[in-house]
Amino acid sequence: MDDDDIVVEDDEALKTFLPGGFGKQDKGANVALQFERSKRQHQEKPTLHDGSNIEQASKGSRASRPGDRDHDDADKDDDEESEDEEESEEEDEYPTSHELVLKTHERSITSMTLDPSGSRLITASTDCTVKFHDFASMTPTTLRAFKSVDPTATKTSASSETHPIHHVEFNPVSPSSILVISATPQAKILSRDGEPLAESVKGDMYLRDMHNTKGHISEITTGTWHPTNRDLCVTAGTDSTLRIWDCSIRMRQKDVIVHKSRVAGSAGRTRMTAISWGSSPQGNSSCLVAAALDGSLVMWNGEGPYNRPTAEIRDAHQRDTWTGGLDISSDGRTVVTRGGDDTIKLWDTRKFKTPISSVGHPSTTSQYPTTAIKFSPTSTSIITGSPTGSLHILNPATLHPEHTTPITPSSPLISLLWHPKLNQILTGSANAETHVLYNPFLSHRGALDILSRAPKRRHIDDDPTLTTDLSLGLSSDIIAPNGTLNHNNNRSSASDRGKPLTGLTASGRSRDPRRPHIPLTTPFAKSQPDARHVRDNIPLSGMRDEDPREALLKYAEKAEREPMFTNAWAKTQPRTIYADVSDGEEPEKKKVRKG
Repeated sequence: MDDDDIVVEDDEALKTFLPGGFGKQDKGANVALQFERSKRQHQEKPTLHDGSNIEQASKGSRASRPGDRDHDDADKDDDEESEDEEESEEEDEYPTSHELVLKTHERSITSMTLDPSGSRLITASTDCTVKFHDFASMTPTTLRAFKSVDPTATKTSASSETHPIHHVEFNPVSPSSILVISATPQAKILSRDGEPLAESVKGDMYLRDMHNTKGHISEITTGTWHPTNRDLCVTAGTDSTLRIWDCSIRMRQKDVIVHKSRVAGSAGRTRMTAISWGSSPQGNSSCLVAAALDGSLVMWNGEGPYNRPTAEIRDAHQRDTWTGGLDISSDGRTVVTRGGDDTIKLWDTRKFKTPISSVGHPSTTSQYPTTAIKFSPTSTSIITGSPTGSLHILNPATLHPEHTTPITPSSPLISLLWHPKLNQILTGSANAETHVLYNPFLSHRGALDILSRAPKRRHIDDDPTLTTDLSLGLSSDIIAPNGTLNHNNNRSSASDRGKPLTGLTASGRSRDPRRPHIPLTTPFAKSQPDARHVRDNIPLSGMRDEDPREALLKYAEKAEREPMFTNAWAKTQPRTIYADVSDGEEPEKKKVRKG
Protein backbone atom coordinates (compact mmCIF):
# COMPACT_ATOMS: atom_id res chain seq x y z
CA MET A 1 0.00 0.00 0.00
CA ASP A 2 1.36 3.44 -0.95
CA ASP A 3 2.00 6.11 1.60
CA ASP A 4 -0.42 8.45 -0.19
CA ASP A 5 -3.37 6.11 0.44
CA ILE A 6 -5.10 7.06 3.69
CA VAL A 7 -7.57 4.64 5.22
CA VAL A 8 -10.28 6.24 7.38
CA GLU A 9 -12.36 3.92 9.53
CA ASP A 10 -16.08 4.63 9.91
CA ASP A 11 -16.87 5.90 13.38
CA GLU A 12 -20.59 6.24 13.99
CA ALA A 13 -20.09 7.99 17.33
CA LEU A 14 -17.89 10.63 15.71
CA LYS A 15 -20.40 11.17 12.91
CA THR A 16 -23.15 11.67 15.42
CA PHE A 17 -21.10 14.16 17.40
CA LEU A 18 -19.95 16.27 14.46
CA PRO A 19 -22.54 18.52 12.78
CA GLY A 20 -23.84 17.41 9.43
CA GLY A 21 -23.53 20.89 7.97
CA PHE A 22 -23.10 24.54 8.74
CA GLY A 23 -25.60 27.37 8.79
CA LYS A 24 -29.27 27.11 9.70
CA GLN A 25 -30.28 23.60 10.68
CA ASP A 26 -33.62 22.05 9.81
CA LYS A 27 -35.75 21.54 12.93
CA GLY A 28 -38.46 19.55 11.22
CA ALA A 29 -39.77 16.29 12.64
CA ASN A 30 -39.12 12.90 11.15
CA VAL A 31 -42.74 11.80 11.34
CA ALA A 32 -42.17 8.37 9.82
CA LEU A 33 -39.43 7.58 12.32
CA GLN A 34 -41.54 8.71 15.29
CA PHE A 35 -44.45 6.59 14.10
CA GLU A 36 -42.13 3.62 13.72
CA ARG A 37 -40.83 4.06 17.26
CA SER A 38 -44.36 4.12 18.64
CA LYS A 39 -45.36 0.91 16.86
CA ARG A 40 -46.36 -1.83 19.22
CA GLN A 41 -44.29 -5.01 19.13
CA HIS A 42 -46.64 -7.41 20.91
CA GLN A 43 -49.77 -8.38 18.99
CA GLU A 44 -51.75 -11.42 20.11
CA LYS A 45 -54.21 -13.51 18.16
CA PRO A 46 -57.91 -13.82 19.00
CA THR A 47 -58.43 -16.40 21.72
CA LEU A 48 -61.21 -18.75 22.62
CA HIS A 49 -62.79 -19.03 26.06
CA ASP A 50 -60.52 -21.92 27.00
CA GLY A 51 -57.45 -19.76 26.29
CA SER A 52 -56.45 -21.50 23.06
CA ASN A 53 -55.66 -19.62 19.89
CA ILE A 54 -58.23 -19.70 17.10
CA GLU A 55 -55.59 -20.27 14.44
CA GLN A 56 -54.00 -23.06 16.46
CA ALA A 57 -57.37 -24.72 16.85
CA SER A 58 -58.02 -24.47 13.12
CA LYS A 59 -54.56 -25.87 12.33
CA GLY A 60 -55.09 -28.77 14.73
CA SER A 61 -58.42 -29.60 13.15
CA ARG A 62 -56.89 -29.58 9.69
CA ALA A 63 -53.93 -31.72 10.76
CA SER A 64 -56.24 -34.29 12.30
CA ARG A 65 -57.98 -34.91 8.99
CA PRO A 66 -56.80 -38.02 7.07
CA GLY A 67 -54.81 -37.37 3.94
CA ASP A 68 -53.65 -33.90 4.95
CA ARG A 69 -50.22 -34.85 6.24
CA ASP A 70 -48.89 -35.37 2.74
CA HIS A 71 -49.72 -31.79 1.84
CA ASP A 72 -48.32 -30.13 5.01
CA ASP A 73 -44.93 -29.34 3.53
CA ALA A 74 -46.46 -27.96 0.37
CA ASP A 75 -48.87 -25.71 2.30
CA LYS A 76 -46.33 -24.19 4.71
CA ASP A 77 -45.61 -21.23 2.48
CA ASP A 78 -49.30 -20.62 1.93
CA ASP A 79 -49.95 -20.71 5.69
CA GLU A 80 -47.22 -18.19 6.38
CA GLU A 81 -48.56 -15.85 3.72
CA SER A 82 -52.09 -16.19 5.08
CA GLU A 83 -50.86 -15.45 8.62
CA ASP A 84 -49.17 -12.26 7.44
CA GLU A 85 -52.32 -11.22 5.61
CA GLU A 86 -54.49 -11.89 8.69
CA GLU A 87 -52.15 -9.89 10.91
CA SER A 88 -52.29 -6.94 8.56
CA GLU A 89 -56.09 -7.23 8.35
CA GLU A 90 -56.40 -7.23 12.17
CA GLU A 91 -54.15 -4.20 12.48
CA ASP A 92 -56.17 -2.39 9.83
CA GLU A 93 -59.51 -3.25 11.45
CA TYR A 94 -58.80 -1.92 14.97
CA PRO A 95 -56.68 1.10 15.96
CA THR A 96 -54.22 -0.87 18.10
CA SER A 97 -51.08 -0.99 15.96
CA HIS A 98 -49.33 1.98 17.63
CA GLU A 99 -49.43 3.45 21.12
CA LEU A 100 -48.47 6.55 23.09
CA VAL A 101 -47.84 6.27 26.83
CA LEU A 102 -48.59 9.06 29.35
CA LYS A 103 -47.21 8.75 32.89
CA THR A 104 -48.68 11.64 34.86
CA HIS A 105 -50.28 9.94 37.89
CA GLU A 106 -48.77 8.18 40.88
CA ARG A 107 -51.50 5.58 41.49
CA SER A 108 -54.08 3.61 39.54
CA ILE A 109 -56.20 5.49 37.00
CA THR A 110 -59.89 5.08 37.78
CA SER A 111 -61.56 7.12 35.02
CA MET A 112 -60.82 9.20 31.92
CA THR A 113 -62.75 11.41 29.52
CA LEU A 114 -62.18 13.24 26.25
CA ASP A 115 -64.13 16.25 25.02
CA PRO A 116 -66.22 15.71 21.85
CA SER A 117 -63.57 17.40 19.68
CA GLY A 118 -60.81 15.16 21.07
CA SER A 119 -58.44 17.97 22.03
CA ARG A 120 -58.42 17.73 25.83
CA LEU A 121 -57.93 14.61 27.93
CA ILE A 122 -58.80 14.44 31.62
CA THR A 123 -57.78 11.52 33.83
CA ALA A 124 -58.69 10.72 37.45
CA SER A 125 -56.82 8.52 39.87
CA THR A 126 -56.77 7.17 43.39
CA ASP A 127 -53.99 9.67 44.15
CA CYS A 128 -56.87 12.16 44.68
CA THR A 129 -55.98 14.31 41.67
CA VAL A 130 -57.49 15.13 38.29
CA LYS A 131 -54.96 15.72 35.49
CA PHE A 132 -55.64 17.94 32.48
CA HIS A 133 -53.82 17.11 29.21
CA ASP A 134 -53.92 19.18 26.05
CA PHE A 135 -52.97 17.36 22.84
CA ALA A 136 -52.26 20.65 21.11
CA SER A 137 -49.43 21.58 23.50
CA MET A 138 -47.69 18.21 23.93
CA THR A 139 -44.67 17.00 21.97
CA PRO A 140 -43.01 13.55 21.89
CA THR A 141 -40.61 14.66 24.65
CA THR A 142 -43.08 16.70 26.75
CA LEU A 143 -45.85 14.21 27.52
CA ARG A 144 -47.18 15.75 30.71
CA ALA A 145 -50.31 17.33 32.13
CA PHE A 146 -50.57 21.10 32.11
CA LYS A 147 -52.71 21.22 35.26
CA SER A 148 -53.43 19.08 38.30
CA VAL A 149 -56.52 19.66 40.45
CA ASP A 150 -57.60 18.12 43.75
CA PRO A 151 -61.38 18.72 43.78
CA THR A 152 -61.80 17.61 47.40
CA ALA A 153 -59.00 19.72 48.93
CA THR A 154 -60.34 22.42 51.25
CA LYS A 155 -57.11 23.75 52.79
CA THR A 156 -53.63 24.52 51.52
CA SER A 157 -51.91 22.45 54.20
CA ALA A 158 -50.54 19.01 53.46
CA SER A 159 -52.71 17.49 56.20
CA SER A 160 -55.98 18.51 54.55
CA GLU A 161 -58.52 15.81 53.85
CA THR A 162 -58.53 14.39 50.30
CA HIS A 163 -60.47 11.57 48.67
CA PRO A 164 -59.97 9.29 45.64
CA ILE A 165 -61.73 10.20 42.42
CA HIS A 166 -64.25 7.65 41.12
CA HIS A 167 -65.47 9.20 37.88
CA VAL A 168 -64.91 12.17 35.56
CA GLU A 169 -66.93 12.92 32.45
CA PHE A 170 -67.24 15.74 29.95
CA ASN A 171 -70.70 17.06 29.21
CA PRO A 172 -71.46 15.53 25.77
CA VAL A 173 -73.62 18.50 24.74
CA SER A 174 -71.69 21.33 26.41
CA PRO A 175 -68.02 20.36 26.87
CA SER A 176 -67.35 23.45 28.97
CA SER A 177 -68.40 21.59 32.15
CA ILE A 178 -67.07 18.39 33.72
CA LEU A 179 -68.78 16.11 36.23
CA VAL A 180 -66.41 14.94 38.98
CA ILE A 181 -67.40 12.15 41.38
CA SER A 182 -65.17 11.60 44.40
CA ALA A 183 -65.51 9.39 47.46
CA THR A 184 -67.71 11.98 49.21
CA PRO A 185 -71.49 12.60 49.41
CA GLN A 186 -71.13 15.68 47.18
CA ALA A 187 -70.56 15.81 43.42
CA LYS A 188 -68.81 18.74 41.77
CA ILE A 189 -68.98 20.49 38.42
CA LEU A 190 -65.67 21.86 37.14
CA SER A 191 -64.98 24.06 34.18
CA ARG A 192 -62.90 23.04 31.21
CA ASP A 193 -59.85 24.56 32.92
CA GLY A 194 -60.46 22.92 36.31
CA GLU A 195 -62.19 25.80 38.09
CA PRO A 196 -65.09 24.83 40.42
CA LEU A 197 -68.50 25.87 39.13
CA ALA A 198 -71.05 24.12 41.35
CA GLU A 199 -71.35 21.52 44.10
CA SER A 200 -74.24 19.37 45.18
CA VAL A 201 -75.77 19.57 48.64
CA LYS A 202 -75.16 16.97 51.33
CA GLY A 203 -78.34 15.38 52.68
CA ASP A 204 -79.48 14.99 56.27
CA MET A 205 -78.29 11.60 57.48
CA TYR A 206 -80.85 11.50 60.29
CA LEU A 207 -83.85 11.35 57.95
CA ARG A 208 -85.12 7.86 57.27
CA ASP A 209 -87.07 8.61 54.09
CA MET A 210 -84.57 9.30 51.30
CA HIS A 211 -87.19 11.24 49.33
CA ASN A 212 -87.01 14.05 51.90
CA THR A 213 -83.24 14.58 51.85
CA LYS A 214 -81.78 17.30 49.65
CA GLY A 215 -78.75 15.22 48.62
CA HIS A 216 -76.80 12.03 49.17
CA ILE A 217 -76.13 11.12 52.78
CA SER A 218 -73.19 8.80 52.04
CA GLU A 219 -70.49 8.22 49.44
CA ILE A 220 -71.28 8.66 45.74
CA THR A 221 -70.03 5.80 43.58
CA THR A 222 -70.56 7.06 40.03
CA GLY A 223 -72.51 9.47 37.84
CA THR A 224 -73.19 10.48 34.24
CA TRP A 225 -74.71 13.21 32.07
CA HIS A 226 -78.00 13.24 30.18
CA PRO A 227 -77.27 12.28 26.54
CA THR A 228 -79.17 15.25 25.04
CA ASN A 229 -80.02 17.71 27.84
CA ARG A 230 -76.99 19.79 28.83
CA ASP A 231 -78.44 20.77 32.22
CA LEU A 232 -79.18 17.33 33.68
CA CYS A 233 -76.89 14.79 35.32
CA VAL A 234 -77.48 11.82 37.60
CA THR A 235 -75.45 10.44 40.50
CA ALA A 236 -75.60 7.05 42.22
CA GLY A 237 -74.70 6.60 45.87
CA THR A 238 -74.31 4.02 48.56
CA ASP A 239 -77.54 5.29 50.19
CA SER A 240 -79.59 3.24 47.65
CA THR A 241 -80.63 6.31 45.66
CA LEU A 242 -80.18 7.88 42.23
CA ARG A 243 -80.44 11.65 42.21
CA ILE A 244 -81.03 13.78 39.12
CA TRP A 245 -79.58 17.30 39.32
CA ASP A 246 -80.40 20.45 37.40
CA CYS A 247 -77.01 22.06 36.82
CA SER A 248 -78.47 25.27 35.41
CA ILE A 249 -79.46 26.35 38.95
CA ARG A 250 -76.26 25.48 40.86
CA MET A 251 -76.98 21.74 41.01
CA ARG A 252 -80.50 21.83 42.36
CA GLN A 253 -81.96 18.40 43.05
CA LYS A 254 -84.72 17.69 40.53
CA ASP A 255 -85.75 14.08 41.18
CA VAL A 256 -84.92 11.29 43.62
CA ILE A 257 -85.06 7.62 42.64
CA VAL A 258 -85.02 5.26 45.63
CA HIS A 259 -84.15 1.67 44.83
CA LYS A 260 -85.73 -0.71 47.33
CA SER A 261 -83.76 -3.90 47.75
CA ARG A 262 -85.74 -7.09 48.25
CA VAL A 263 -82.92 -9.00 49.94
CA ALA A 264 -83.84 -10.29 53.37
CA GLY A 265 -82.15 -8.37 56.16
CA SER A 266 -81.13 -5.39 54.03
CA ALA A 267 -83.88 -3.08 55.37
CA GLY A 268 -84.72 -2.19 51.78
CA ARG A 269 -81.35 -0.56 51.08
CA THR A 270 -78.33 -1.48 48.99
CA ARG A 271 -75.44 0.23 47.23
CA MET A 272 -75.75 1.47 43.66
CA THR A 273 -72.59 0.44 41.82
CA ALA A 274 -72.93 1.53 38.17
CA ILE A 275 -75.19 3.70 36.03
CA SER A 276 -75.62 4.58 32.36
CA TRP A 277 -77.95 7.01 30.57
CA GLY A 278 -78.52 6.21 26.90
CA SER A 279 -80.77 7.51 24.14
CA SER A 280 -82.18 6.14 20.91
CA PRO A 281 -81.32 7.84 17.61
CA GLN A 282 -84.87 7.20 16.34
CA GLY A 283 -86.15 9.98 18.60
CA ASN A 284 -87.55 7.75 21.33
CA SER A 285 -87.19 8.59 24.98
CA SER A 286 -83.92 7.84 26.73
CA CYS A 287 -83.44 4.99 29.18
CA LEU A 288 -81.67 5.00 32.54
CA VAL A 289 -80.08 1.74 33.68
CA ALA A 290 -78.41 1.12 37.04
CA ALA A 291 -76.82 -1.85 38.82
CA ALA A 292 -76.85 -2.53 42.56
CA LEU A 293 -74.81 -4.54 45.03
CA ASP A 294 -77.69 -6.95 45.64
CA GLY A 295 -77.23 -8.25 42.06
CA SER A 296 -80.20 -6.43 40.56
CA LEU A 297 -80.31 -4.51 37.28
CA VAL A 298 -82.99 -1.82 37.05
CA MET A 299 -84.18 0.29 34.10
CA TRP A 300 -86.26 3.49 34.17
CA ASN A 301 -87.64 5.79 31.52
CA GLY A 302 -84.99 8.48 31.14
CA GLU A 303 -87.52 11.31 30.98
CA GLY A 304 -89.64 10.13 33.91
CA PRO A 305 -91.75 9.51 35.86
CA TYR A 306 -89.43 7.63 38.19
CA ASN A 307 -91.99 6.27 40.64
CA ARG A 308 -91.67 2.71 39.36
CA PRO A 309 -89.02 1.15 37.13
CA THR A 310 -90.02 0.01 33.66
CA ALA A 311 -88.12 -3.26 34.12
CA GLU A 312 -86.11 -4.95 36.87
CA ILE A 313 -83.95 -8.07 36.99
CA ARG A 314 -83.33 -9.17 40.57
CA ASP A 315 -80.60 -11.76 39.95
CA ALA A 316 -78.76 -10.22 37.00
CA HIS A 317 -75.45 -10.95 38.76
CA GLN A 318 -74.46 -12.75 41.92
CA ARG A 319 -75.49 -11.08 45.15
CA ASP A 320 -72.89 -9.05 47.10
CA THR A 321 -70.60 -8.71 44.07
CA TRP A 322 -69.67 -5.31 42.68
CA THR A 323 -70.91 -4.72 39.13
CA GLY A 324 -68.63 -1.89 38.04
CA GLY A 325 -69.00 -2.07 34.23
CA LEU A 326 -72.23 -0.95 32.57
CA ASP A 327 -72.87 0.60 29.16
CA ILE A 328 -75.72 1.12 26.68
CA SER A 329 -75.29 0.76 22.92
CA SER A 330 -75.65 3.74 20.60
CA ASP A 331 -79.04 2.52 19.35
CA GLY A 332 -80.31 2.05 22.92
CA ARG A 333 -81.33 -1.56 22.34
CA THR A 334 -78.66 -3.53 24.17
CA VAL A 335 -76.99 -3.22 27.57
CA VAL A 336 -73.71 -4.87 28.53
CA THR A 337 -72.66 -5.48 32.14
CA ARG A 338 -69.47 -6.78 33.70
CA GLY A 339 -70.10 -8.17 37.16
CA GLY A 340 -67.97 -9.13 40.09
CA ASP A 341 -69.05 -12.76 39.63
CA ASP A 342 -66.55 -13.12 36.72
CA THR A 343 -69.19 -12.86 33.99
CA ILE A 344 -70.06 -10.50 31.12
CA LYS A 345 -73.72 -10.42 30.10
CA LEU A 346 -75.60 -8.79 27.24
CA TRP A 347 -79.22 -7.67 27.72
CA ASP A 348 -81.98 -6.51 25.38
CA THR A 349 -83.85 -3.43 26.60
CA ARG A 350 -87.00 -4.50 24.72
CA LYS A 351 -87.03 -7.89 26.49
CA PHE A 352 -85.38 -7.07 29.78
CA LYS A 353 -85.67 -10.42 31.51
CA THR A 354 -82.95 -12.86 30.53
CA PRO A 355 -79.50 -12.17 29.04
CA ILE A 356 -78.98 -12.61 25.32
CA SER A 357 -75.53 -14.08 25.89
CA SER A 358 -73.22 -14.60 28.83
CA VAL A 359 -69.53 -15.49 29.00
CA GLY A 360 -66.98 -15.90 31.75
CA HIS A 361 -64.40 -13.17 32.23
CA PRO A 362 -62.15 -12.59 35.27
CA SER A 363 -63.19 -9.56 37.32
CA THR A 364 -61.10 -7.00 39.20
CA THR A 365 -63.92 -5.01 40.84
CA SER A 366 -63.06 -6.38 44.28
CA GLN A 367 -59.88 -4.29 44.17
CA TYR A 368 -60.75 -1.70 41.51
CA PRO A 369 -64.52 -0.96 41.67
CA THR A 370 -64.49 1.31 38.60
CA THR A 371 -63.39 -1.41 36.16
CA ALA A 372 -65.19 -0.48 32.94
CA ILE A 373 -66.67 -2.10 29.86
CA LYS A 374 -67.62 0.03 26.84
CA PHE A 375 -69.29 -0.21 23.47
CA SER A 376 -67.43 1.04 20.42
CA PRO A 377 -68.77 4.30 18.86
CA THR A 378 -70.73 2.28 16.28
CA SER A 379 -71.67 -0.49 18.76
CA THR A 380 -70.04 -3.09 16.50
CA SER A 381 -67.56 -4.10 19.22
CA ILE A 382 -67.20 -4.17 22.99
CA ILE A 383 -63.92 -3.37 24.73
CA THR A 384 -62.89 -4.36 28.23
CA GLY A 385 -59.74 -5.12 30.18
CA SER A 386 -58.42 -8.10 32.09
CA PRO A 387 -56.47 -8.64 35.32
CA THR A 388 -53.40 -9.52 33.23
CA GLY A 389 -53.38 -6.11 31.54
CA SER A 390 -54.73 -7.15 28.12
CA LEU A 391 -57.29 -5.35 26.02
CA HIS A 392 -60.15 -7.56 24.79
CA ILE A 393 -62.27 -6.51 21.82
CA LEU A 394 -65.43 -8.63 21.91
CA ASN A 395 -68.11 -9.44 19.37
CA PRO A 396 -71.36 -7.85 20.64
CA ALA A 397 -73.46 -10.77 19.41
CA THR A 398 -71.56 -13.67 20.97
CA LEU A 399 -69.20 -11.85 23.38
CA HIS A 400 -66.33 -13.88 21.93
CA PRO A 401 -62.97 -12.07 21.75
CA GLU A 402 -62.20 -10.96 18.23
CA HIS A 403 -58.89 -9.35 19.13
CA THR A 404 -56.71 -9.47 22.24
CA THR A 405 -53.58 -7.41 22.74
CA PRO A 406 -51.44 -6.88 25.87
CA ILE A 407 -51.23 -3.30 27.13
CA THR A 408 -49.69 -3.42 30.62
CA PRO A 409 -48.61 -6.98 31.46
CA SER A 410 -49.18 -8.04 35.10
CA SER A 411 -51.12 -4.80 35.79
CA PRO A 412 -54.94 -4.80 35.55
CA LEU A 413 -56.68 -2.61 32.99
CA ILE A 414 -59.25 -0.40 34.74
CA SER A 415 -60.61 2.46 32.63
CA LEU A 416 -61.36 2.39 28.88
CA LEU A 417 -62.48 4.85 26.24
CA TRP A 418 -63.00 4.62 22.47
CA HIS A 419 -63.36 8.12 21.03
CA PRO A 420 -65.66 8.32 17.99
CA LYS A 421 -63.99 11.28 16.27
CA LEU A 422 -60.35 10.37 16.88
CA ASN A 423 -60.92 6.61 16.42
CA GLN A 424 -58.40 5.96 19.17
CA ILE A 425 -58.64 3.69 22.24
CA LEU A 426 -57.46 5.05 25.58
CA THR A 427 -56.73 2.75 28.52
CA GLY A 428 -55.86 3.43 32.15
CA SER A 429 -54.05 0.82 34.22
CA ALA A 430 -53.31 0.09 37.84
CA ASN A 431 -49.65 1.05 37.33
CA ALA A 432 -50.68 4.70 36.71
CA GLU A 433 -50.06 4.55 32.95
CA THR A 434 -52.36 5.97 30.28
CA HIS A 435 -52.01 4.32 26.86
CA VAL A 436 -53.35 5.92 23.70
CA LEU A 437 -53.76 3.25 21.01
CA TYR A 438 -54.06 4.44 17.43
CA ASN A 439 -53.49 3.53 13.80
CA PRO A 440 -51.78 6.08 11.50
CA PHE A 441 -54.17 5.22 8.65
CA LEU A 442 -57.44 4.88 10.60
CA SER A 443 -57.09 7.42 13.40
CA HIS A 444 -57.28 11.19 13.24
CA ARG A 445 -55.68 13.96 15.28
CA GLY A 446 -54.97 13.19 18.96
CA ALA A 447 -51.79 11.14 19.22
CA LEU A 448 -51.07 11.74 15.53
CA ASP A 449 -50.74 15.48 16.19
CA ILE A 450 -48.27 14.86 19.01
CA LEU A 451 -46.02 12.59 16.97
CA SER A 452 -46.20 14.92 13.96
CA ARG A 453 -44.39 17.66 15.89
CA ALA A 454 -40.66 17.99 16.31
CA PRO A 455 -39.46 16.86 19.75
CA LYS A 456 -38.49 19.67 22.05
CA ARG A 457 -34.73 19.83 22.47
CA ARG A 458 -33.70 19.65 26.07
CA HIS A 459 -30.83 21.75 27.32
CA ILE A 460 -28.14 20.16 29.45
CA ASP A 461 -29.38 22.21 32.40
CA ASP A 462 -32.75 20.46 32.14
CA ASP A 463 -31.20 17.15 33.23
CA PRO A 464 -31.18 17.12 37.07
CA THR A 465 -28.50 14.40 37.17
CA LEU A 466 -25.96 16.64 35.41
CA THR A 467 -26.62 19.90 37.25
CA THR A 468 -26.31 21.16 40.82
CA ASP A 469 -28.63 23.47 42.68
CA LEU A 470 -26.47 26.26 44.12
CA SER A 471 -28.87 26.72 47.02
CA LEU A 472 -27.78 23.27 48.23
CA GLY A 473 -24.07 23.99 47.95
CA LEU A 474 -21.48 22.72 45.53
CA SER A 475 -21.03 19.05 44.80
CA SER A 476 -17.87 18.92 46.94
CA ASP A 477 -19.65 20.34 49.99
CA ILE A 478 -21.22 17.27 51.52
CA ILE A 479 -23.13 17.81 54.74
CA ALA A 480 -23.55 14.57 56.66
CA PRO A 481 -25.54 14.69 59.92
CA ASN A 482 -23.85 12.99 62.91
CA GLY A 483 -20.77 12.38 60.77
CA THR A 484 -22.43 9.63 58.73
CA LEU A 485 -22.72 9.48 55.00
CA ASN A 486 -25.09 7.24 53.10
CA HIS A 487 -24.06 6.81 49.50
CA ASN A 488 -27.37 5.26 48.59
CA ASN A 489 -29.52 8.09 49.87
CA ASN A 490 -30.11 9.51 46.42
CA ARG A 491 -32.73 6.88 45.70
CA SER A 492 -34.26 5.39 48.79
CA SER A 493 -36.06 2.51 47.10
CA ALA A 494 -36.21 0.66 43.83
CA SER A 495 -39.58 2.22 43.06
CA ASP A 496 -38.01 5.70 43.10
CA ARG A 497 -35.43 4.85 40.46
CA GLY A 498 -36.04 6.57 37.18
CA LYS A 499 -38.09 9.38 38.72
CA PRO A 500 -36.86 12.97 38.35
CA LEU A 501 -35.34 14.78 41.30
CA THR A 502 -37.13 18.02 40.51
CA GLY A 503 -40.57 19.18 41.60
CA LEU A 504 -42.75 18.05 44.49
CA THR A 505 -44.60 14.86 45.31
CA ALA A 506 -48.32 14.64 45.99
CA SER A 507 -47.73 15.22 49.72
CA GLY A 508 -45.77 18.42 49.10
CA ARG A 509 -42.29 17.02 49.76
CA SER A 510 -39.36 17.60 47.45
CA ARG A 511 -38.32 14.74 45.18
CA ASP A 512 -34.67 15.56 45.88
CA PRO A 513 -33.68 13.74 49.11
CA ARG A 514 -30.90 16.28 49.74
CA ARG A 515 -33.32 19.18 50.07
CA PRO A 516 -34.77 19.52 53.57
CA HIS A 517 -38.53 19.40 53.86
CA ILE A 518 -40.03 22.81 54.62
CA PRO A 519 -43.47 22.43 56.19
CA LEU A 520 -46.25 24.35 54.58
CA THR A 521 -47.54 27.45 56.31
CA THR A 522 -51.05 26.78 57.51
CA PRO A 523 -53.66 29.52 58.03
CA PHE A 524 -53.35 29.03 61.81
CA ALA A 525 -49.58 29.55 61.70
CA LYS A 526 -49.98 32.76 59.71
CA SER A 527 -52.05 34.35 62.51
CA GLN A 528 -49.74 33.17 65.31
CA PRO A 529 -46.46 35.16 65.59
CA ASP A 530 -43.32 33.43 66.76
CA ALA A 531 -41.66 33.90 70.17
CA ARG A 532 -38.97 36.25 68.90
CA HIS A 533 -41.50 38.62 67.36
CA VAL A 534 -43.51 38.70 70.58
CA ARG A 535 -40.43 39.36 72.72
CA ASP A 536 -39.07 42.16 70.53
CA ASN A 537 -42.24 44.03 69.59
CA ILE A 538 -44.76 43.54 72.39
CA PRO A 539 -44.00 45.48 75.65
CA LEU A 540 -43.99 43.54 78.92
CA SER A 541 -44.36 40.27 76.98
CA GLY A 542 -41.92 38.61 79.37
CA MET A 543 -44.44 38.90 82.21
CA ARG A 544 -46.46 36.03 80.70
CA ASP A 545 -44.10 33.44 82.17
CA GLU A 546 -43.71 35.20 85.56
CA ASP A 547 -45.54 34.36 88.78
CA PRO A 548 -47.83 37.31 89.60
CA ARG A 549 -47.48 36.83 93.40
CA GLU A 550 -43.69 36.91 93.17
CA ALA A 551 -43.88 39.99 90.96
CA LEU A 552 -45.95 41.88 93.56
CA LEU A 553 -44.02 40.82 96.65
CA LYS A 554 -40.72 42.12 95.31
CA TYR A 555 -42.18 45.64 95.53
CA ALA A 556 -43.50 45.21 99.14
CA GLU A 557 -40.51 46.84 100.90
CA LYS A 558 -40.38 49.75 98.49
CA ALA A 559 -44.12 50.38 98.84
CA GLU A 560 -43.80 50.45 102.64
CA ARG A 561 -40.76 52.73 102.57
CA GLU A 562 -41.93 55.10 99.86
CA PRO A 563 -45.73 54.97 99.68
CA MET A 564 -47.16 56.48 96.55
CA PHE A 565 -50.85 56.82 97.31
CA THR A 566 -50.81 57.31 101.13
CA ASN A 567 -47.83 59.69 101.30
CA ALA A 568 -50.11 62.72 101.98
CA TRP A 569 -51.14 61.54 105.46
CA ALA A 570 -48.05 59.54 106.31
CA LYS A 571 -47.32 61.79 109.36
CA THR A 572 -50.91 62.14 110.62
CA GLN A 573 -52.01 58.55 110.13
CA PRO A 574 -52.37 56.81 113.52
CA ARG A 575 -50.42 53.71 114.20
CA THR A 576 -52.33 50.46 114.11
CA ILE A 577 -52.38 48.72 117.46
CA TYR A 578 -53.26 45.06 117.73
CA ALA A 579 -54.30 43.27 120.88
CA ASP A 580 -51.67 41.12 122.48
CA VAL A 581 -52.87 37.56 122.74
CA SER A 582 -50.79 34.84 124.28
CA ASP A 583 -50.45 31.43 122.78
CA GLY A 584 -52.75 29.76 125.30
CA GLU A 585 -55.52 32.29 125.12
CA GLU A 586 -58.17 32.48 122.52
CA PRO A 587 -59.73 35.72 121.33
CA GLU A 588 -63.19 36.51 122.61
CA LYS A 589 -65.99 35.66 120.32
CA LYS A 590 -68.46 38.31 119.41
CA LYS A 591 -71.80 38.08 121.05
CA VAL A 592 -74.61 37.36 118.69
CA ARG A 593 -77.56 39.65 119.13
CA LYS A 594 -80.85 38.02 119.68
CA GLY A 595 -83.50 39.54 117.55
